[in-house]
Amino acid sequence: MEKRVRMIQMDPAIAGPLFMLSAAMLFTMLNVLVKLLRPEYTVWHIGFYRFFGSIVLLLLIFGRHRNIFLGVNTKLLIIRGLTGSVAFISLITAVRILPVSTALVIFYAFPVFAAVFAFLIYGERIGKLELACVFVVILGIAVLFNFRLVGGIFGQAMALLAAAFAGITVTLIRSLREKNGPVVMYLYFCVMGTLVTLPKFATHPLFPASPLEWVMVLGIVLTSISAQLSMNQGFFYCRGWEGGVFMSSEVIFTALVGIVFLGDPAGTRFWIGGSLIFASGVALNRLQSIPGGAVPRDPTGANTT
Repeated sequence: MEKRVRMIQMDPAIAGPLFMLSAAMLFTMLNVLVKLLRPEYTVWHIGFYRFFGSIVLLLLIFGRHRNIFLGVNTKLLIIRGLTGSVAFISLITAVRILPVSTALVIFYAFPVFAAVFAFLIYGERIGKLELACVFVVILGIAVLFNFRLVGGIFGQAMALLAAAFAGITVTLIRSLREKNGPVVMYLYFCVMGTLVTLPKFATHPLFPASPLEWVMVLGIVLTSISAQLSMNQGFFYCRGWEGGVFMSSEVIFTALVGIVFLGDPAGTRFWIGGSLIFASGVALNRLQSIPGGAVPRDPTGANTT
């Protein structure tokens, strides 16, 4: 007898933001762990531990009773894995070169790229009010971080490259999500990321030197898996650029970490910038509830691998 998979029906206007906000909080934890690692850990070391460690953990958790590599449209899964890997490596490179504020403001322009790619690939149009929400988010981030375009042109180019590849990555999920679940999409992302980072890691391997560093590396793996699966699931309920708007809350959580744990002042910029980002997310959420807004995944017969 054929097994039928039942999925819990969720309101896209609630499910999308819920999954994206959860992912943003987890990505903030990931960023903190990455910052705490010794400077000797390069983007290639961090990337290899994140990607390879995630493969091992995914196989242990989900691959005991089935082959989780069996995805639909393997070619597109591989392409999405490559574009996501380029986005990750470019962003980490930019963060190492530029002030974090500059890198994040440029990177969080990726919903604009997602909207452009959605139009070019799928002919999907974005309304004026929705586009305004995207630009208000970018303005809010700029205000929050007192944005100034500083740093070398190479670092700025890497941040912009990360935004562009993140935009196309979240857009491709639209095609993949119909017959692939969040696990298989993340698995292929990790496989391609491992292949990209392995040569550099193998040339100059670096292993944790203390139990604390092992805990931090494991924390990077766990938070990245949880964040990515939550984000992938969120894209089942909202479009790529919409998810990007909700994901921008990561910068608010990052600023809060600095205020609570590092003693950073919660000045006027924080409240104005945070309010703009929050208001944009609320406005977009309201627009989603209008017929023709978000495009939720049809859960009937869905593959939840």
